[in-house]
Amino acid sequence: MELLRDRSAEFEQAGVRPFGISGDSEWTHIAWAQALELSFPLLSDWNREAMQAFGVEGEFRGHEAVAERSAFLVDEDGTVLGAWRYDTAEVPDFDELLRAAQAM
Repeated sequence: MELLRDRSAEFEQAGVRPFGISGDSEWTHIAWAQALELSFPLLSDWNREAMQAFGVEGEFRGHEAVAERSAFLVDEDGTVLGAWRYDTAEVPDFDELLRAAQAM
């Protein structure tokens, strides 16, 4: 989240509004946003509908229904223009994501 925070202005210049989403509660997101000084919204997928719709539901350390680390580029109409998945220990390649956003 810190990397996205640090690069969010670049994405906004490319016309992209960044969001974070997880199955955590909105209260947890408030705490994370404050602790990390995030400038973009965190969305709660408490019921796991988005995770299932994007096909990123997985298992992590014995916990079911955990979102796999992923990034999506979605246009204003809700069309997915790009999708990236990462291993748990892998950091998203923000240069690649930014290039894709700028190419829109």
